[in-house]
Amino acid sequence: MTAPPWLDLLDDTIRACATHERHDLVDRLLDRRAGLLEPGRRVVVAGYPGKGKSELVNALVGADVCPVGTDLTTIAPTVVRHAERPTPLLEASDRSTGRDIGLPRALLGAGLVLVDSPGFGAPGCPRTARALAVLADADAVLVVTDATSELSALELELLVHVSRLCPTVLVALTKIDLVPGWRRVAEVDRGRLAEVGVVAPLIPVSSVLRAAAVRTEDAELNKESGFADLIGCLRREVLTDPARVAARAAAATSGLALEQLITPLRAEFDAGLAPTDTRALSEWQSAGRRVERLQRESARWQTQLADDVGDLLADLDFDLRERTRRILREVDDYFDAADPGTVWDEFSDWMHDALTAVAEVNSGWLVERFEWIATRVARKALPGNDVVPGEMLRALGGSWHDDLRKPNIERFSPAQKVFVGLRGSYSGLLMSGLATTLAGLPLINPISLGAGAAFGARSVFEERGARLKRRQAVAKTAAQRHVDDFFLRYGKEAKDATRTVHRALRDRCTEVAHSLREAAAESARVIKTELEAESARNTARLTQVRRDLERLLALRTRIEAAR
Repeated sequence: MTAPPWLDLLDDTIRACATHERHDLVDRLLDRRAGLLEPGRRVVVAGYPGKGKSELVNALVGADVCPVGTDLTTIAPTVVRHAERPTPLLEASDRSTGRDIGLPRALLGAGLVLVDSPGFGAPGCPRTARALAVLADADAVLVVTDATSELSALELELLVHVSRLCPTVLVALTKIDLVPGWRRVAEVDRGRLAEVGVVAPLIPVSSVLRAAAVRTEDAELNKESGFADLIGCLRREVLTDPARVAARAAAATSGLALEQLITPLRAEFDAGLAPTDTRALSEWQSAGRRVERLQRESARWQTQLADDVGDLLADLDFDLRERTRRILREVDDYFDAADPGTVWDEFSDWMHDALTAVAEVNSGWLVERFEWIATRVARKALPGNDVVPGEMLRALGGSWHDDLRKPNIERFSPAQKVFVGLRGSYSGLLMSGLATTLAGLPLINPISLGAGAAFGARSVFEERGARLKRRQAVAKTAAQRHVDDFFLRYGKEAKDATRTVHRALRDRCTEVAHSLREAAAESARVIKTELEAESARNTARLTQVRRDLERLLALRTRIEAAR
C-alpha cells in the first residue's frame, strides 16, 4: 500500500522537532500521525454553550446520543462513529473522560466520525482546555452558532483560531426556526467571516425541524431544516476526498509545530544581526581611551616634573647664596673690630654653627619643597598611587662637617716690638740730634733722646695697627674662602641629592604609569580577544541558525502547498 504524501511531510516535521530537541512536539505529532492513519475523518463540533451544539449532533445522526439542556451538559467529548448496530463502544465511569458511541448510519458509514466537544468558556479554564485538546485532533471542524444574534467577537476569534488549527472549517447557524430574520443574520455572519479571513461555508439549520422530519419521515420538512444542505456540505468538504482533508490537517499540524521552531530561531537570528555586546564593546573602547589618556598624562607629568625640579634648583641656589652672603657680611663686621689672633677659636665655632644652621635650614626647605612636588605629580598624574617612597626624601639635603682652617696669623712678638721701637727711635734720635747740632748741642742730648723714644713708641704703635689690619684681612679672606668652599661643596651635594631623587621619582612614576598603561592595554586586549571569540561563536551560531531556518522555511513552503 502506498503511503499518503502527507505522511512524509509529517515525518519530516517530526524529525525537525527531534533535531531541535522539542520532544513535546514530537510526542504530539506522533499522536497526530497515528490519528490521521486511522480510518474515517474526525469532524469536531465546537462552539460556545447554549448554541445548540449537542442537539445538532443528535439531529445529524437521528439519535439522542449527546445530552442536551440549558445548563453545561457537555463537559467531556462524545465520539460518534459507525457500527453495525447501536452500541456504546466505550462508556467511561467518569463522565469527564468522554464517551465513544457506535451507530449504524450511512453518513457515519461513509467515513465520518462526529465529536461533540465541550463548550468553550473563559480563557484558561479547564473546560476551554479540554475543548482545545479535542480540536487539536480534528480533521475538520463544524463551528456552531445560532441565529438569535450575529457572530460575536469571541466567536470570530474562535473561528480564526480554529482555522489555524484545522483548514477544513464549516459553520452551522442553528435555531433558524426561532428567528424570523435569520437570513439577514446569516448574511451579516458571512460578511464578518470574510472580514476576518475565515473561508468557511455557513449553513443555516434547525435541529428541531430535523428531529421532527426524522420522526415523521418528512422529506420536505427535512429540506426546510437545512440538514440536507449540511450533510451535503459535509460529504462534499470531508467525505468526497478524505485524503485531501487528512493532508490539509497534517499540514496545519505540521505548520503550527514549525512555527514554534521558526519563531525562536528567527528571533535569535535577528538578535545575531545586531551589533555585538554593546557593553563589552564600550568597555573595550573605554580601555583604549584610557591607554591614550595615560600616555598623554605621562608626557604631561614628566614635563611638569622637569619644570618643577628646574625651578627648585634655581631657588635652592638663590637661597644658599643669600644665606652665605649674610654670613660673610657678619664676618666683615665682626673682623672690623676683633683681632683674629685672640678670637679665632671662638670665631671658628661660630662659623661652624652658622654654616651647619644654613645646611639644616636649606635641607629642610628642600625636603618640604620636594614633598610638595612629588605629591602634586602623584595627585595629578597618578591618583591613588604612592610614587614617593620615604627613603627618597630622606636622602635629600647635605651636611657640612669640614672645620674652618686657621690662617697663618702674624703675631707681634716682644722682640719684634723692640726691633721696631729701636728702628723708629734711631730715626728720631738721628733726625733730632742733627737738628740740635745746629744749635751747638751734641748729637746725643736729652732732646734727641726724647725724640728717639717718642719715634720708637710711635713706630711700635703703627706697626701693631698695621699688623692687626693684615690679620683681619687674612681672617676675612680665610672666612670668605671657607664660605665659598661650603657654597660649592654643599651646593654640589644638595644638587646631586636633588637630581638623584628626581631620577628616582621619575623612574618610579614611569614604572607606575607603565604598569597602569600595561594593565589598561592588557584589559583592552582581553576584551578584544573576548569580543573576537564571541564574534566568531556568534558567526558560527548565526550560520547554523540560518541553515536551520532555511531548512525549516523550505519545509514550511511544502506545508503551505499541502494546505
